[in-house]
Amino acid sequence: MDLQDSHPWQQAQPILEILSSLSYQTGELDGYLQEIACSVSHLLELDWSVVTLCKDGIERVMASSLDMGEGDHVYSLHGLLTETVVKTGQTLCVEDAKIHPEYGCPPEGYVSYLGVPLQTHRGEVIGTICSFCIEPRLFTSEEVRTVELFAERAATAIDNYYLYQQQREFNQILEAKVIERTEELRLAQAQLIERERLAAIGEFASTSVHEIRNPVTTILMGLNSFKKSATSERDKVRVSLALEEAERLQNLLKEILLYAKPQTLQLEELDVNEFIEKTLLSLDEMPEAQGRQIEFIPITPSVKILGDRDKLKQVLINLVRNACEAIAPGEIVTCTIERKPDPTQICLSIRNGGTPIPEDLLPRLTQPFCSGKPGGTGLGLAIVKRIVDAHGGTLSIQSDAIVGTIVRITLPVAG
Repeated sequence: MDLQDSHPWQQAQPILEILSSLSYQTGELDGYLQEIACSVSHLLELDWSVVTLCKDGIERVMASSLDMGEGDHVYSLHGLLTETVVKTGQTLCVEDAKIHPEYGCPPEGYVSYLGVPLQTHRGEVIGTICSFCIEPRLFTSEEVRTVELFAERAATAIDNYYLYQQQREFNQILEAKVIERTEELRLAQAQLIERERLAAIGEFASTSVHEIRNPVTTILMGLNSFKKSATSERDKVRVSLALEEAERLQNLLKEILLYAKPQTLQLEELDVNEFIEKTLLSLDEMPEAQGRQIEFIPITPSVKILGDRDKLKQVLINLVRNACEAIAPGEIVTCTIERKPDPTQICLSIRNGGTPIPEDLLPRLTQPFCSGKPGGTGLGLAIVKRIVDAHGGTLSIQSDAIVGTIVRITLPVAG
């Protein structure tokens, strides 16, 4: 078949293959669109074809089959045939605009018009392929189909080009901020690992702990019964040791359940000075606090925080108990409330002297089952961190021979 006798869309196949070889990623968008504009005019024997971008009532010519001269070519869509295409999102064929002026005006000197919208895969009209003829012309369905095929390619190229440019800009910004954001990325990774740990422990707790508690309770009942009937000192010592270990196991199971349990908060406004003073008064009776001094330095003026009273009390008790266990009788544990540079946050610091925490252990203290105390479960600080995180706060631990050990908790101020 002679090329001149074939349908326009069949003639378009070699040109579409050429378009497929062009890449919007290498800055060839202008050449790509120019090829489309010229191909449409050539295949359909049109006097003029342009590819335009349309936004906010403005039309910008991106490519033209005729030389339009230097500079940007930007026009108002109002009253133009192109405005009808953009508004309806449909192909518009006008055989003679003089007879049908209701669709809009063509450029001066032209009467026939074929406009095809450039639509993205999201259905958004971003521009048009507009073709004009000096003489009236009736466009066939095959001709319309051909231009619509080119319009699909043009819309995809333009959309992908701008998405690609946005991605490049984003990558450049991201690369520029890598050093600045390294610590944030590290913290995000640590949080992700922590969430995975929580999920693993939660699954373990839900499937195992309840099954273990029942036989442990039965063992404790049996040991207590046997303790009453034991006559020899040797048997009594053995029973006492077994009871201690069974009770320690029972306490461990309780802490595992407490750690794995979702942190549902009962929030209320708390005066931070009043809350800490009342909590510290109750801590004087703890065995770990006997002979130690607990000093509180309030914030002036006091502020209110939004928190769960019982859970924050649990945090304070746990941290003060740890601090008391780390020092000798007569030494001091200091609790201080201070404002952060960020006025929306406060910082609670709990400081004690004593032997510093080993440097290799310090970053792992809030991980489950990591303990620096003989016989510790390694869940106390992990539970504290979960509660603090649930309140939108942060927990950090500093320990050295000069300052001692300082646990800092930041909490958001109410309102």
